[in-house]
Amino acid sequence: MVEREKIVSAVKTALEGAPKRNFSEGVDITINLKNIDMSQPKNRIDEMILLPHGTGSIAKIAVLGKGDITTKAKDAGVELVLSPQDIERLGGAPREARKIANEYRFFLADTGVMSQVGRYLGPRLGPRGKMPMPIPQGTDIQPIVDRLRKSVKIRTKDKKTFHAKVGNAAMEPAQIADNIDAVLKRVESVLEQGPLNIRSVYVKTTMGPAVKVV
Repeated sequence: MVEREKIVSAVKTALEGAPKRNFSEGVDITINLKNIDMSQPKNRIDEMILLPHGTGSIAKIAVLGKGDITTKAKDAGVELVLSPQDIERLGGAPREARKIANEYRFFLADTGVMSQVGRYLGPRLGPRGKMPMPIPQGTDIQPIVDRLRKSVKIRTKDKKTFHAKVGNAAMEPAQIADNIDAVLKRVESVLEQGPLNIRSVYVKTTMGPAVKVV
């Protein structure tokens, strides 16, 4: 487990060393693993991680379905609602479907349309690790949306190096450090040897130099 003071120090160094911009850059960590065979599916990481202070930006969410779930989605402030007809249409519009798959971070779908989603949008969403979370009819999606807004998804596939957004440069270093700590604890919890499988961790702003955390 990495000491929190060490994380805070690295974040401060990364923020201070970043070139001044007219916008608030994102802050990311890079995690490098070791002594683990990522060709084995059981060693791959596929986790949704709630960040204590969010990412500092709005995660765009799409909801797929009909009836009650669409009303609740609009009430929850979801950016995009797709009907069954939209889903089927997108199956024949690969460019638009690809744009949606790239633009929206999280997808929720009424369980009644999941087979349609798999058929028409699976080729776009599946490879990106964005297949929708199935939502039974009658579920209050507001808490789910609120949680996703503050979450990041980590999906390693077969790579030993992966990245995660942990905030932006306008946030306090202590807040970013809390987010990094949450990510590291979750990643360590699913690795076979925990922290012993972590070779190194770096933090950086989008366009700034990387600073080693551990």
